[in-house]
Amino acid sequence: MKPKHQRLIIILLCLTSFSTGLAILLTHFSDQLVYFYSPSQLKTAHIEPNKTIRIGGLVKENSVLKGEDLAVEFIITDGEEEIMVHYTGILPNLFREGQGMVATGTFDTNNRFITTELLAKHDENYMPPEVVDSLKATGKWRSE
Repeated sequence: MKPKHQRLIIILLCLTSFSTGLAILLTHFSDQLVYFYSPSQLKTAHIEPNKTIRIGGLVKENSVLKGEDLAVEFIITDGEEEIMVHYTGILPNLFREGQGMVATGTFDTNNRFITTELLAKHDENYMPPEVVDSLKATGKWRSE
């Protein structure tokens, strides 16, 4: 076999190996992605039950209901739509009504959002960028 043909075979084997590795990597990462939605986007999006997503917005005033065993239910809103969120655990210290938050969780078969992780803003000047973009898109952004 000529050296020219050997180089061609080596290059083709390398490209095939690289393509296969890239395909495996992208397939694995697509299963691990967690998408962000605002309450308005959730009304139009079709989300499968038990698929992990992030939702964010403002905690609606007078909507926090504390139950037994650290269970809390509250409503988040982006000014247009609202989503009821159920969380069991200790609330972040900065969690309160009227403030921005992001929750990671899933919708159950009863279309309730069950969150496993709750993030609240960390100071008076910060709000998660996804929440800011969502509020700006709906015209409810208050730049204070």
